[in-house]
Amino acid sequence: MKARTKNVRNYLFFLFCLLSALMLGVVLFCIVLFIGKTGLLVFKDVSVMEFFFSTKWEPYDGKYGAAIFILGTLSLTALTMCFAVPLSLALAVFIVEVAPNWVKKILRPMLDLLVGIPSIIYGYLGLTLLIPLLRNITGSIMGDGLLAASLVLTVMVLPTITRISDDAITAVPKDLCEAAYALGSTRFQAVFRVILPAARPGILTATVLGMARAIGETMAVVMVIGNTAQIPGDLLTPTAVLTSNIVMQIIDVQFDSTWNYALYMMAFLLLIISTLMILIIRRIRGKGE
Repeated sequence: MKARTKNVRNYLFFLFCLLSALMLGVVLFCIVLFIGKTGLLVFKDVSVMEFFFSTKWEPYDGKYGAAIFILGTLSLTALTMCFAVPLSLALAVFIVEVAPNWVKKILRPMLDLLVGIPSIIYGYLGLTLLIPLLRNITGSIMGDGLLAASLVLTVMVLPTITRISDDAITAVPKDLCEAAYALGSTRFQAVFRVILPAARPGILTATVLGMARAIGETMAVVMVIGNTAQIPGDLLTPTAVLTSNIVMQIIDVQFDSTWNYALYMMAFLLLIISTLMILIIRRIRGKGE
């Protein structure tokens, strides 16, 4: 009797796990289907070439060129990663290989706390502190733009990349490090020729998670990038990205309008970019392993 009851419980638990996984898949499929189906309606009135390659975004005149926002998103993400990845790796190596235990006990909880801070707080600090500082340093009139947005995003993604890289470096077998030192390697050589290559899959995972947050971040970017549909001449010229344009305009449009369909297509592009980024990183990880 007890064995039968145990089997029934195991079977019910299996069904629960299976239904949960199926529900997750169905919800994800419905989200992608709804956003994609709604976004593709924009091509009834706008050509594919105009939407992807035109830089004229003037909805009141029937111009729906999204190239400005696509280029802005890619540029902002690339600039953020240029700042965040080296700093995060350096901090992770410092925590694992250099810092004494009492420093590790302080830094790791601090990084975990930074991950949980709402993005709007970062945006508000960027708006009230960073932008005036950039104005004073550079003499710029506005201060908004890719530089301010990338610096804010760097602070936001740095804890995520650092903590995951920290875990990846910590997981490297100590025998590898001891063997490197036994062969006469310096700490610098051991880190860059043994530890980091061994931790590469985890570091790549940390990088892609940081990129995913940078691409999808909205409120912090809205507050510091300027939200102007133009290709910036420099890093201190106001511009816009996909997320900022969506959040600034989605409230003012009718659902069954070309304008709304264009915004949904931008959201669909974000999904595609995130998916492609994950697939590329998985491919790189597979080759590295």
